[in-house]
Amino acid sequence: MTQPLRIDFVSDISCPWCAIGLSSLRLALSRLGDAVEAEIAVHPFELNPDMGPGGEAIVEYLGTKYGRTPEQIAETQAMIRERGASIGFKFGPRTRVYNTFDAHRLLHWAGLEGRQLPLKLALLEAYHAEGRDPSSHDVLAEVAESVGLDAARARQVLQGDDYADEVREAERENQAMGIHSVPAIIFNRRYLVTGGQPVEAFEQAIRDILAETSKA
Repeated sequence: MTQPLRIDFVSDISCPWCAIGLSSLRLALSRLGDAVEAEIAVHPFELNPDMGPGGEAIVEYLGTKYGRTPEQIAETQAMIRERGASIGFKFGPRTRVYNTFDAHRLLHWAGLEGRQLPLKLALLEAYHAEGRDPSSHDVLAEVAESVGLDAARARQVLQGDDYADEVREAERENQAMGIHSVPAIIFNRRYLVTGGQPVEAFEQAIRDILAETSKA
């Protein structure tokens, strides 16, 4: 019997572990096949909300924020590339980090258009694999068009303040729930799993949730 599953995926485009987590989650769901009918909704989280235009060099950013040396950053990036490769996500050369607020506004609009998850996946690919700037309106409009959204309407959204209040309210709600790091994945609005977990961990968590739900 197929069971419905609501999945709320709280994340930021600039977060590599979010790319790993979403890829792992989708692989886990594919392994479960007809056992589950999942609905994935993505929600905003900003790792660097105060970052200005043009972004910042990733080595300087991580060094200042986390106190890491360039050597430690290189080791972490190599490990992230390895994890990504193991689940079919190819990380390219990411040299800068950017503000992602406009990207989150565009994702909110995409949700109203029924294209939120495809846009999220395409944005993660554009930034983490291709090194494109997710704060650039040109990049965002092009990526939106690539998943079947109207590029002209996307530019209208980006040039104004459309959905800014909605994004900020969603961020406040996530913080009020105690979410202070990403990815944070909430199943059926009740069960929380954090971090870029392996495929097997997501698969087991979902099986456990389905088993418990079927008893209710």
